Amino acid sequence: MFHFGFRRYHLPFHQPVRTAYGVWTEREGLLLRLEHESGAVGFGDVAPIEWFGTETLAEAEEVCRSFGDHVASDALTRLPDRFTCLRFALGSALGEPGDPDFENKKALPVAAWLSAGRAALDQVAAKAEAGFRTFKWKVGVADIADELPLLDDLIAELPNGAKLRLDANGAWDRRRAERWLERCAERPVEFVEQPIAADAKGAQDLLLGLAHDYPTPIALDESVMNTGDVTRWLSLGWPGIFVLKPALLGDAVEAIRFLEKARAAVVFSSALETAVGMKAALRLAFAFRGEPRALGFGVGPLFQDQRFDGLYPAPFIRPQDVLGIDEEALWNALG
Repeated sequence: MFHFGFRRYHLPFHQPVRTAYGVWTEREGLLLRLEHESGAVGFGDVAPIEWFGTETLAEAEEVCRSFGDHVASDALTRLPDRFTCLRFALGSALGEPGDPDFENKKALPVAAWLSAGRAALDQVAAKAEAGFRTFKWKVGVADIADELPLLDDLIAELPNGAKLRLDANGAWDRRRAERWLERCAERPVEFVEQPIAADAKGAQDLLLGLAHDYPTPIALDESVMNTGDVTRWLSLGWPGIFVLKPALLGDAVEAIRFLEKARAAVVFSSALETAVGMKAALRLAFAFRGEPRALGFGVGPLFQDQRFDGLYPAPFIRPQDVLGIDEEALWNALG
């Protein structure tokens, strides 16, 4: 048995986040704390994103209240699969997974986050000067007639050898996706992320068709929200990339094992969680046995209260940086 506690957080973003889903002004979630009778303490971050298909925050909080002051070590086995964020947080707090060789891992590269629209043009130079060589730009936010012409302007700002990722968050129909993919061909675009909404009619066939018809790789994001999604796309022979947001994935360890076995191309990415969730997600990224790709964790400064940001965006993350995140301090800050 573990002594159990949870605290809710409301964290305004440093700047509103614009995506195809609209403008996002604050992050809400729950921090969990588990303490074993031996004195060992673990933490987790429940950070749902409802429009991605996770459980709601209210649903997760109701389950946490039902636990009372104590939970058993088998709590995960009794939690419904659809509670992906709560499952990830409990797994993190219970100490799963562990990597005894973690401190000896090599530093991993990080992709820099660029704001949507024209604002991205003014951000590249400083991030390039800091050492970033992979950049992620949110698209599908404005009308295609305004947004598509910015692509070449943005590419012109990139340093030599840099790569650009485009994240559409499922904003396009097939026609718009084809126009973007035609423009991306022969340009330094590493991949286009989730061009078609995961719940769109015929999305599976549309995504597979686009992936086979155009040279620019396509990455799945909202389409892979649990282990079942991962195994389904692997069984279909998905030729592109899997973007994993561990904080939303539920049984992330199991999903990652399937991807490792298939030698799939994987990018670990932030769900704009707190430093507690970031620490757990990055431990998984460092443990992944596959080709290292730039992490999607270059998202800060994220919150107005920068204590919850975790790591300040840098072109590389070291294991020592991850271990330096003080989860107890963040728990106390919500007390």
